[in-house]
Amino acid sequence: MAHLQLADGVLNYQLDGPADAPVLVLSNSLGTDLGMWDAQMPLWAEQFRVLRYDTRGHGASLVTEGPYSIEQLGRDVLALLDGLDIAKAHFVGLSMGGLIGQWLGINAGERLRSLTLCNTAAKIANDEVWNTRIDTVLKGGQQAMVDLRDASIARWFTPGFAQAQAAEAQRICQMLAQTSPQGYAGNCAAVRDADFREQLGRIQVPTLIVAGTEDVVTTPAHGQFMQTGIAGAEYVEFPAAHLSNVEIGEAFSRRVLAFLLAH
Repeated sequence: MAHLQLADGVLNYQLDGPADAPVLVLSNSLGTDLGMWDAQMPLWAEQFRVLRYDTRGHGASLVTEGPYSIEQLGRDVLALLDGLDIAKAHFVGLSMGGLIGQWLGINAGERLRSLTLCNTAAKIANDEVWNTRIDTVLKGGQQAMVDLRDASIARWFTPGFAQAQAAEAQRICQMLAQTSPQGYAGNCAAVRDADFREQLGRIQVPTLIVAGTEDVVTTPAHGQFMQTGIAGAEYVEFPAAHLSNVEIGEAFSRRVLAFLLAH
């Protein structure tokens, strides 16, 4: 693990893979950390210099006062690229990471070689959902995060996976229990306020959209909406719930890798 000093704290990141390979940035979902990509690392780090990081408010990165915005989180990524002297990179983001990816595609496309948007949407849920969640975690503190962990298994994974791969499902969900309530609430506000439905047409970089057939948070319809809005975007659907990269594993990794290598 390494740290990049930002103006208001440190961003935790990890680099793997050949030093001279093209850079691939991975952006985590709400309530996880860079360890959510562990299953992808053996394959992707063979071909790419993989740059994983903990989004502000998550993992070992800075927890600043909320609310946050997706623009702020996108600028954290640009600061990370600048700090490591990386001119252009591939970007893969899941859920909230996909919102950050959309912001980058719309506002900083010249820094991207390609964009992969996994289990995300141009607009995720509604204000009421997020305001209730923010209120719950700010009032309940760390115990509320533990309660969220227990409720999230059913949203993040299909019942079959949660049962067959219980240890892995628990490992990922435990990240949520360990997330700072303040950081989580700040990020909930960022997701709440993000709406890229009218701006998707400004994304000009090669784009792959990944959806899960059983994802009730960001549905295949959300993925298809983004595909329609982004010129030339590819679309793939896996039999998974919200964290398709964890649930599908190798097939997910290989499909995304094929897209990355083509660009």
